[in-house]
Amino acid sequence: MRLIDLFHLGRERVIGSWLVGDVLIDPGPASCIETLLAGLDEQLPRVIALTHIHLDHAGATGVLLRRFPDIEVWVHERGARHLIDPSKLLASAGRLYGEDMDRLWGEVAPVPAERVRSLSGGESIDGIRVAYTPGHASHHVAYLHEPTGTAFCGDVAGVRTDPAGPVFAPTPPPDIDLPAWEQSLKLIEAWRPSALVPTHFGRYEDVAEHLSGLRASLAETERLVRDGDVDRFVAAEREQLRAAELAPEAACAYEQAMPFDQAFSGMQRYLEKSATAS
Repeated sequence: MRLIDLFHLGRERVIGSWLVGDVLIDPGPASCIETLLAGLDEQLPRVIALTHIHLDHAGATGVLLRRFPDIEVWVHERGARHLIDPSKLLASAGRLYGEDMDRLWGEVAPVPAERVRSLSGGESIDGIRVAYTPGHASHHVAYLHEPTGTAFCGDVAGVRTDPAGPVFAPTPPPDIDLPAWEQSLKLIEAWRPSALVPTHFGRYEDVAEHLSGLRASLAETERLVRDGDVDRFVAAEREQLRAAELAPEAACAYEQAMPFDQAFSGMQRYLEKSATAS
């Protein structure tokens, strides 16, 4: 089991890809592909297991399949079609990132349909258990490596790029769902994992404390966003980083992994949709 720091935009501890035996979990964006290949050190994965299809987690998948066409790709059934034809995914991301798309994520290539294994949750494959874990994204899954009890949680277990820092709830557009998120956390807790691995970033054995911090962040994000002031929200999140007394680079890694203005926008969208539905 090996962590590959992708050094996104040259900064450490922003995006981590994990090689677990011959399964590569969340290869990251194509903008980091040379760093990923160097980290693999010629150890070719048999499987790419995606927690979800957001570009910071899955963007390099099609480019990797072009180089290594025999790799199998695991993805939730709701995300599979967007790997095979990424046009809608790219249009959505383009509205969010604009001219920064290429700099941030690089090329996004389609994945051949015959290489995609669609998951629904509940599978157990070669010692890896799969759970459907929506909340951050409607097509999110988490993976439990049963031999070690390590839970690979993508974004549903939050963002924590420094062991000494807080856990932040990543709530970007478009499909945050708070009740679903809570159910996903309960499912992960039911695994009784020995450690949590968020893609942003690292491995944490203080499972109960980590998830408690995430729940507190979700509640505080909701409270602050209801006030409707994005500047106040961003200032409050940055104050948490200052209170943790992190080094400047460590604080920057948090904001690169989870831009605070996007967290505000995603939660605001969720609250507006919830109000309309009620």
